[in-house]
Amino acid sequence: MTIRDRVIEIIAQQAMLDAADVRDEATLADLGIDSLGLVESIFAIEEAFDVSVPFNANEPDAGDFDISSVAAIIRAVEGLVAGNGAAPA
Repeated sequence: MTIRDRVIEIIAQQAMLDAADVRDEATLADLGIDSLGLVESIFAIEEAFDVSVPFNANEPDAGDFDISSVAAIIRAVEGLVAGNGAAPA
């Protein structure tokens, strides 16, 4: 399974959707994922890929982890995985 496929699977689970219904251009809000679902998605991503996501639930738009769309999340996870899972200092 690719990183993209696994991230989409995680997001689909949180949105209670079929993975085929999760489009790259969709935002989490488009998919019906609220702030709690976002945090749960982040935890699931960290566990699935053994990475530490630089994300602050109190300021979700302020971090280095782009959550603006499904495609942005996939790119961010690919970057973390390529960097051996180390979060920026």
